[in-house]
Amino acid sequence: MEIKELMEKLKMPSDADLMKIAIADLNNSSISLEDRQRALQELLVLVEPIDNANDLDKVGGLVAVIKDLNNENEEIRTTSAWVLGKASQNNAFVQNQILGYGALARLVKMGYATSTEEVAKALYAISALIRDNVNGQDAFCSEDGNAMLQYILVSNNIDIRLQKKAVFLVTDLADFQLNSGKSGLPFLSDRLFLKSLVAMLSRFDLDLQEKVLLAIKSLLKLPSTDAADFESCNLDSVLYRLGVQLEELASEEQKEYAGEVDDLRREVQMLFQSKLREGTRTAL
Repeated sequence: MEIKELMEKLKMPSDADLMKIAIADLNNSSISLEDRQRALQELLVLVEPIDNANDLDKVGGLVAVIKDLNNENEEIRTTSAWVLGKASQNNAFVQNQILGYGALARLVKMGYATSTEEVAKALYAISALIRDNVNGQDAFCSEDGNAMLQYILVSNNIDIRLQKKAVFLVTDLADFQLNSGKSGLPFLSDRLFLKSLVAMLSRFDLDLQEKVLLAIKSLLKLPSTDAADFESCNLDSVLYRLGVQLEELASEEQKEYAGEVDDLRREVQMLFQSKLREGTRTAL
């Protein structure tokens, strides 16, 4: 009997036990910020396995974490968004649970935060929540998520890393629309939104320019976009100026990458011209 009791004491707690402990800490209103952050960091690791992520709501974890999206402390809000993104990544079951709790509205608001890290984790969570999820994408539109994306794209004082994440999300949404045959995201063909995207090609950052070209390439392939809208954004002249800029890059290391970006630029230019011709034939 004594040996059995000793073995019970030495037994390591299961992941479910550890999640319950962390969630109990989150539900303790008198806990210190340090301990609250520690509990969230533990959940961040625990929800990586899909089975644990699927069980998170059963033990009250989603409600507790979503509540902390409204915490006064920036670090707590940021880590809470990170946990939600990690739990819902490539997991439609958890995506729909989180969407059902209405967390997307708060995450979209976090996209306007002044903290780069808070916005980064909000974008991460949003991307994970709505990826390949029609309901999530509809909710994103309902919460004016497109306005948040455009704010990030056009703001001069926004960290360029956030702009790259926003552009990547646009590409992801466009690719889903294309591959699924859906056309439920009207902002992807909005002229003002497209103008914001095209304008980013004038930013001197090869990685950003490549990401923007990939986004425009995907958008040009969508039946819902109109070549005339891209034309009104001066896409042709912007692509020409980009080509000149890429040719002038000096260092050998830059030249190799610039050549790859230029190949993509040429591909986008061909797609644009093809879409213009199709539009002309349709008009006739």
